[in-house]
Amino acid sequence: MGEPGGEGFLQIGHVAERTELSIKTIRHYAEVGLVTPSARSAGGFRLYTTADVDRLLIIRRMKPLGFSLAEMKQLLDAFQVLDDPTATGEQHVQAREFLQQCRQRTRDSAERLRRHLAYAAEFGDLLDTRAHT
Repeated sequence: MGEPGGEGFLQIGHVAERTELSIKTIRHYAEVGLVTPSARSAGGFRLYTTADVDRLLIIRRMKPLGFSLAEMKQLLDAFQVLDDPTATGEQHVQAREFLQQCRQRTRDSAERLRRHLAYAAEFGDLLDTRAHT
């Protein structure tokens, strides 16, 4: 990745652009321990790696589905366990179980959102029809 402030690190503004999250939101996620900047520049600026951006993208995807910050942290931790060859078999089992719970909840949330989107489209059609009568 290079030296802090060098190539391979992104400042928070660039991370905000890539993730479509506000700088304030990214800072909040750092404060609550969801994403920690990988480095700091000589001037004290937060510096992020591609892996940090990937974590933020996971969080961004979970947020509209109603996952809490604690659940987001638990899922990110589960991903780390699954990627860790030194994790125990029991840790892998627990991580996979939580991942399965998140998959089901995501499917349920996606179905609910599809239904709400259909209601919005129907309502829009009704308003269009009424506006032209």
